[in-house]
Amino acid sequence: MSNNAQLTIDGTTLELERVTATEGNDGFRIGQMLSQSGTTTLDPGFTNTASCESEITYIDGGQGILRYRGYPIEQLAERASFLETAYLLIYGELPDAASLAAFTRRIKKHTLLHEDFRSFFTAFPSSGHPMSILQAGIAGLGTYYENTLDPNDAEQRDLASILLLAKVPTMIAFISKRATGLPLIYPDASKSYTEDFLRMTFGLPYQTHDVDPTIVNALDKLFILHADHEQNCSTSTVRLVGSSRASIYASVAAGVGALSGPLHGGANEAVLRMLDDIREAGIPIKEFVQQVKDKTNDVKLMGFGHRVYKSYDPRAKIVKGLADDILGRLKGDTELFDMAMELEQAALEDDYFVERNLYPNVDFYTGLLYKAMGFPTKMFTPLFALGRLPGWIAQYRELVLDPAQKIGRPRQVYVGEAERDWVKMSDRTKQDRAFDENLDYVV
Repeated sequence: MSNNAQLTIDGTTLELERVTATEGNDGFRIGQMLSQSGTTTLDPGFTNTASCESEITYIDGGQGILRYRGYPIEQLAERASFLETAYLLIYGELPDAASLAAFTRRIKKHTLLHEDFRSFFTAFPSSGHPMSILQAGIAGLGTYYENTLDPNDAEQRDLASILLLAKVPTMIAFISKRATGLPLIYPDASKSYTEDFLRMTFGLPYQTHDVDPTIVNALDKLFILHADHEQNCSTSTVRLVGSSRASIYASVAAGVGALSGPLHGGANEAVLRMLDDIREAGIPIKEFVQQVKDKTNDVKLMGFGHRVYKSYDPRAKIVKGLADDILGRLKGDTELFDMAMELEQAALEDDYFVERNLYPNVDFYTGLLYKAMGFPTKMFTPLFALGRLPGWIAQYRELVLDPAQKIGRPRQVYVGEAERDWVKMSDRTKQDRAFDENLDYVV
């Protein structure tokens, strides 16, 4: 008996080949649907559409499972380093000692930025959002390394991957330093990847800066938790841009742009603002929960719910454990953490949230940790981008090596006006649309 599906449209029956998943949801190929039936599927947000076959990340949202290349996120967060995890995502297997050492040496060899980048970054306002500057910086990397732009050349593709892993931390540190008017310090190859990033971000050239190992360990784990998450908005953006055979720099820069949105990477900032607002207003947590449930206002519970997870986000469990373990030692804002735990408990005991599968996601506690480490709120999403970088690289590489992939070209169902004739100016309907020119910026 065939495992394929049949779809009948206006008397035409289509045979849809079933693609069997190793784990999770099978898929049905609909590539011939338009040509054979003259119709398409309509799936806003692509919530039911698989755009590719992938071997990188597996998620079971109902069971709260996240695995990179088959390895549970809990094991990687406990036992692996961020660079080990990056190697796993990019090359498909955990590295042996010699491979990890060579991978690490190669990254450290390239951590310096071209000196012209100082002028490049100073062209932007120091108060500009770091994600906008980071996006421009990553796109600009391609102009400095034109021998790494061909995605079909294995050596160029590999070097470009290394350059991104090496230079993005230095970029983010430079952006952070410039926002505060402090001087950048150069990378130090004797430090670990995450330790050196923290040293560049917070150290000064005339002082010895010993980074707290507790912070290094916690941030390394946070990077691992963010390293990939299947076909989310920013990753899908990287793959869509890459499908045109654009360079990995252009594709990752586009992913940074997608991640900058408040519904994606900016959610951890929103959680911290929510907790600050509750504290400043002096509202009891239970009263705030009731306000969230009251649909007559626009109060929202940030950091709860996820497009994929319909149970507790496994990353959130790990982050909560980190926060519980280190916030006190780091002299973090334990009042906000206590509020967050009380809010979580109140929501998880309320049928309103349980029935809607609204559980804490990874963003609920990460902002508290970043703040305790000393990062300003604007830097939260760049930290997310640095963690997600190996996943973007791995997904891009998988895309360009997949012979089944085509240039991305979603279809639409047109619901606008049918054909109509030109109307001269004197006969056009008056439009009640005004532009407030007082709002325009003048350079």
